[in-house]
Amino acid sequence: MKKINTAISRFCYNHPKFGIPNLMLYIVIGNVLVYIMDMLSNFTFSAVLAFIPYEIFHGQIWRLVTFLFVPEGYSNVLWFALGLYVDYLIGTHLERYWGTARFNVFYFSGVILTAVTGLLLGVVTGGMWSTATMYYVNLSLFFAFATLNPDLQFILIIIPVKAKWLAWLSAAGVLLGVVQNIMAGQFLLALCPIVALLNYLIFFSEDLMGGARRTTNRVRHQTSRNTINFKKASRQAQQKRGYLHKCCVCGRTDEQYPELEFRYCSRCAGYRCYCMDHINHHVHVTEE
Repeated sequence: MKKINTAISRFCYNHPKFGIPNLMLYIVIGNVLVYIMDMLSNFTFSAVLAFIPYEIFHGQIWRLVTFLFVPEGYSNVLWFALGLYVDYLIGTHLERYWGTARFNVFYFSGVILTAVTGLLLGVVTGGMWSTATMYYVNLSLFFAFATLNPDLQFILIIIPVKAKWLAWLSAAGVLLGVVQNIMAGQFLLALCPIVALLNYLIFFSEDLMGGARRTTNRVRHQTSRNTINFKKASRQAQQKRGYLHKCCVCGRTDEQYPELEFRYCSRCAGYRCYCMDHINHHVHVTEE
């Protein structure tokens, strides 16, 4: 995946004008128009545009493209409008962050992967299942946004929730669906969400692997014998002396100045503590 991501980055760098600027604006406008036409036709217009493998195999190839504009859910006009607004904000943010070329590659790679899985499943089922919707493409956009802005908060009714927790909750829902399909023996259905979200895994493989390595290193550090012994010795020293940190230069302690920060110098021999005023301005001790 790293090589694929590198190739994509090189392509986007060499072709900065590739793609459709303000792509999400056109996607949103298309959804609104289809929604209006559906309301005027008693919700039958989108049936002509939806991804139905049987119809595609019989010549209605426009469905390979028009399913992008078929809205997700009609239960409430307000929720429909809010969903489109969030998709627009996320898409435009990603385009500004990545540039038009990279965003278009990310978006349309998700569309292509979704269409491929729908066609493959259609072959297996005789072409009757309409499996390709924009759900996983939009979900991949949100995953990308949450990875780049993990601490950004969304207000759910009145509760602020960080983007990373919403992403983890969505990922748990996808995983649950995969497990349920596997237990039901529908292995191809279980594979569909994974393939449809493959664009996210390709684009963020290095970030995901880096995060996994950092978590592993942090756990290894926290559970190492040296760290455990150091924390134990620190607690004993605090109980005995009444303070935990004491600057080796000025002698100030965390008991006297609780608001003062202390650091240990990695270049000095042993565990030598310094306050923030002297951590960068002291003579390094090379011998115990």
